[in-house]
Amino acid sequence: MISKVGIFDSGVGGLTVAKSIYEAKLFDEIIYFGDTARVPYGSKNESTIIRYSLEALEFLKNFDINFLITACNSVSSCALPELKKESNFEVVGVIEAGIEAVKNHAKENDTILVIGTKTTINSKLYEIGLNNLGYKNIISIPTPLFVPIVEEEAYKKGLLKETFELYFSNLNKEKIDIVVLGCTHFPMISKYLQEYFYNAKLIHSGEAIVSLLENRYHLTPKNHTNIQFLASENPNHLKEVAKKWF
Repeated sequence: MISKVGIFDSGVGGLTVAKSIYEAKLFDEIIYFGDTARVPYGSKNESTIIRYSLEALEFLKNFDINFLITACNSVSSCALPELKKESNFEVVGVIEAGIEAVKNHAKENDTILVIGTKTTINSKLYEIGLNNLGYKNIISIPTPLFVPIVEEEAYKKGLLKETFELYFSNLNKEKIDIVVLGCTHFPMISKYLQEYFYNAKLIHSGEAIVSLLENRYHLTPKNHTNIQFLASENPNHLKEVAKKWF
């Protein structure tokens, strides 16, 4: 049977996850869908995110997928139970994968910074999961402006320095050991985040989800993987970003 995975995000951010999965060749075919007409999800209420997620699921079912990855932390924080209930195949979110990745890289007394959308941070799922693993030094900061900056590729125009100061000026950045990129848009600015948090290890959702898929589902590389890019609005822009990112 051909293994066909649907990867769903609110916009272009999930391309960071799709790239990691594509390079690992864990599926025969990848269908990537970005709901670019309604990005960002992280500023919307829970019921709206659930409704949008279920609509995306129904759309992806048209492609006969047999696995779904929600490459959106906001979706993973509130819509996974509903998505699993409406699917007859596996549904995996990026938050669980991110928490597992921290366990593989962080020491017990490390200071862990989690950044993400307001929905993701307010859900406290990262904090709860990390606390359950014994980590106590956790700082969670919503950083919603990073999403439109990535969507518009504005990070190339020097806007990040002021945004970093807005969000991080009260932190002792030298004491941050781990930075969890709790939004799949954020790896697109990981170079700048790494320069800012120069002592920290960045946890990337794409690498984390590949590790989870390999370990939990025992997926092994295929000979070849095809990928298709779809969007609810302006698909050409998504394809252009995919071309640059891939």
